[in-house]
Amino acid sequence: MPHSHHVAYGSQALLAIIIAFTAVVYLRGWLCLRSTSLSVIPAWRVSSFLLGMSLIWTVVASPLAALDHELLTVHMLQHLLLMTIAPPLIWLGAPLLPFMHGFPRQLVQGVIDPLRRSARVQRLGRALTEPAFCWLAAAAALVSWHIPALFTLGLQSAGWHLAEHASFLAAGLLFWWPVVQPRPSASKWPELSIILYLFLATLPCDILSGFLVFCDRVVYTMYFSSSHPFGLSALEDQQCAGALMWTCVTVVYLVAGTILTAKSLSSLSSREDPLVQSELRPDALPQRTPQSLEAI
Repeated sequence: MPHSHHVAYGSQALLAIIIAFTAVVYLRGWLCLRSTSLSVIPAWRVSSFLLGMSLIWTVVASPLAALDHELLTVHMLQHLLLMTIAPPLIWLGAPLLPFMHGFPRQLVQGVIDPLRRSARVQRLGRALTEPAFCWLAAAAALVSWHIPALFTLGLQSAGWHLAEHASFLAAGLLFWWPVVQPRPSASKWPELSIILYLFLATLPCDILSGFLVFCDRVVYTMYFSSSHPFGLSALEDQQCAGALMWTCVTVVYLVAGTILTAKSLSSLSSREDPLVQSELRPDALPQRTPQSLEAI
């Protein structure tokens, strides 16, 4: 398979610089915040953000990026890292506040702040982060890029390959926004509905991965001409890719759903405790006058 479709080494270096710059801005903002309060953003959130950025680098600029034209399993691993694993790690890093303090003050006050306060930008942000839109965006990116014609286009063109990665990352960030809620808003859906949101999101993944696992023919024929690393045939590679997707999505969404369920139950019990305690207070109990006194 020709190598001309891959992002050139210069482009990989540029992407690595962008990722490093993003991490530096985040760390600069976090250090500024830390100088005023140690408890604003704990260290584990910083580690989560940096791990997410490292996974993006692994996909677009590491030696792994050179193997996606040889193995569908590697290609699928890239998609999973960009959509399923890196985005929640990035949002768990609570990056909005560090970015506001990490950029130069003149840029924040002159450009970013006015844009952030603009009514149009706020309306657009609310529309883009609505769970229904986020779910549809993720499903559309997943399904469309696995159509054989678009999949082949992404492998044969460096520009389309980069667009594919960018759309997976953008869709992943949108999808995980309602789940992680890095900036709570008034339109936040109940946590129990987000559990349903996660369950419904597994359906397109299950259909696609099940099709790849149980299909008796090779769907992406360009892998016939690969060098077949690890002795895998094109069909075996396809089955491994489908199984990887099925397992990874199920485990990640199950963990997220379990955490949300525990938080929902915990918040429910914490709301009920004060009510129960108030009902059990002696002064809250109805006072009955003894019958002997009533008779007198």
